[in-house]
Amino acid sequence: MSSSIIEFQELIDTYFVDFINLSNVIGDDVLKQADLVKEAINENKNIIEIAAKCKKPADAQIQSLIKPLANKIEQVQQFREKNRTSKYFNHLSTLSESIPALGWVVVSPTPAPYVKEMSDSGQFYGNKVLVSYKDKDENHRQWVNSWYNFLANLQKYIRKNHTTGLTWNIRGCDFSPMNAGALSSGAPLPPPPPPPPAMTTSYDDNNDLTEIRSALMKDLNVGTDITKGLRKVTKDQQTHKNLALRNLPPCPVSNKNTCVLPEKKLKDITHPPKLCLEGRKWLVEYQEDQKDLAIQINEMSESIHLYKCRNSLLIVKGKANSLILDSCIKTSVVFDDIVSSVEMVNCQDIKIQNMLFQSNSNQYGKEKWVMNAVDNNFQSTEAFQAYSKLRAQLWSAIDNEINFNECDIYR
Repeated sequence: MSSSIIEFQELIDTYFVDFINLSNVIGDDVLKQADLVKEAINENKNIIEIAAKCKKPADAQIQSLIKPLANKIEQVQQFREKNRTSKYFNHLSTLSESIPALGWVVVSPTPAPYVKEMSDSGQFYGNKVLVSYKDKDENHRQWVNSWYNFLANLQKYIRKNHTTGLTWNIRGCDFSPMNAGALSSGAPLPPPPPPPPAMTTSYDDNNDLTEIRSALMKDLNVGTDITKGLRKVTKDQQTHKNLALRNLPPCPVSNKNTCVLPEKKLKDITHPPKLCLEGRKWLVEYQEDQKDLAIQINEMSESIHLYKCRNSLLIVKGKANSLILDSCIKTSVVFDDIVSSVEMVNCQDIKIQNMLFQSNSNQYGKEKWVMNAVDNNFQSTEAFQAYSKLRAQLWSAIDNEINFNECDIYR
């Protein structure tokens, strides 16, 4: 059995089981929705099992493969919509907002940050549960933390086993919707086709076969005498003994039969720049030399994702949920406030500035945000913050260089 399957089952047994047990304790609508989440997790596992046994199929077949998972995710979200008057609405919303994280199986090339982003979307309601049940019922607080813990360890599992996307078995069998059930249930695969028939040579006369064998054995028994047919090189033809040959020009090489292949130049693939809101995610992609990019955040659950931007400046007005910079170079971001986190993946020369903290650092206690460096692959990042009052809360992952301007922590 593949290690990715074993480790995913360990993830379920270690972390997801705690979430289910606490859902049973709370009961009511929380338990009903948790059962739907459990079914979605099982569909996630089925897809991993199929990928461990099959080659990557065509896109159309992948769509049919993930359709059961998509249906389960939709059921979790619809359950929240049908029970908006429930007293556990914040619980239902926590799962409804973050359940799309299970769709990481079709995300490439950064499925782990995608799970992190979906997890952050659910924290808006999950934190409300933590505050509402403080000093009241610890089971509800543990329920939220168990779900957070499962998603956090799901990210670790993905980074280890499916770093750039769902890993398929390049030596596996061809995927077919007809045998998808057998593949995910662990049933044995159908037997491979029989090998092609061996090539045989028939001889009409046994004497011919005997003569061929005799000729082969005769050639093998010649031994070192087989070199007698080679032409002898005399001393006057050897350059190390005939100095006159060293002054001769090299033999001309005929270009009669040679052909020159045209140089193949790599085509620069350009993508149109994008700045738009899709659902709750602002997409800022392929922006170059743009110094006037601006975003107005209308809801706290909205997040921002910058991808392959170069030499650009983005100004964010309002409080956003999270900020992710992926493969950006010489890009600056100025924002009012971030609820959860700022992440940078494969970035260079990034500058981050928080205007709210710059103007009034005493407001830090309301919302925390942490700047993470993912995959240890970013360079020369500068964060402009009033860090003098954040000594106990600040942590950083440093690869090549990270500088904190206006910071007296390291002086």
